[in-house]
Amino acid sequence: MSRGQVLRRPDGLPSWFEPLLTRVDQCRTEDFTPLRQPAGGAGRASAVLVLLGESEPAADTPGGPDLLVLQRAATMRNHAGQPAFPGGATDPEDRDATDTALREAEEEVGLDRRSAEVLALLPDLWIPVSRFVVTPVLGWWRHPHQVHPLQPAEVAHVARLPISELADPANRIRVRHPSGWIGPAFQVRGLLVWGFTAGVISVLLDMAGWAQPWEPGRVVELPDASAPVPAARGGAPDEVVP
Repeated sequence: MSRGQVLRRPDGLPSWFEPLLTRVDQCRTEDFTPLRQPAGGAGRASAVLVLLGESEPAADTPGGPDLLVLQRAATMRNHAGQPAFPGGATDPEDRDATDTALREAEEEVGLDRRSAEVLALLPDLWIPVSRFVVTPVLGWWRHPHQVHPLQPAEVAHVARLPISELADPANRIRVRHPSGWIGPAFQVRGLLVWGFTAGVISVLLDMAGWAQPWEPGRVVELPDASAPVPAARGGAPDEVVP
């Protein structure tokens, strides 16, 4: 079992971020998943970047906090077409989970790591299907810039999903895996976000106080019967995202 850890609270941090940081500093692995890493440290280290920015009001959005996600290419052998956080396995040259998450985001979508500030580490999460131990790295996108898929064979699409739309009860559903597993999901801007990524988002919405009451009655069958069972609780042409 591991715990969340706030690393810094920089000047200029938006007021909407503080409630989440306060809760992250007290969270534990079981807040996200009932699964525990096997004794002996089994599992390959990896990290994902949970990057929150703030959009200006526009015709299709009221502005406010948003979350950077990417969509895996449909041709990938694993997680084909599935939305996810930027991230991947730790390389020997990586100094820590923060370095892994930022490097992967740089390689996958062209994130300038100087534009983002890492604020906290979420608890390590065990993914038994792939035998990965994933550290979600929580960051603030202080200076958002254009990003786009840099590896078309792996990344098909990049999006900034408004928190207001993720929290909207009309966009929240549950999905059923062919194995019988049922978990939370989001239908936002043409993307079906489910599995590990949706589980983490769902918990963070609750922690930050952004979640709205919703009725988890509707269940949608997953279109990809070969998709692996998620571990987290609750577990197109290239596009430039400004």
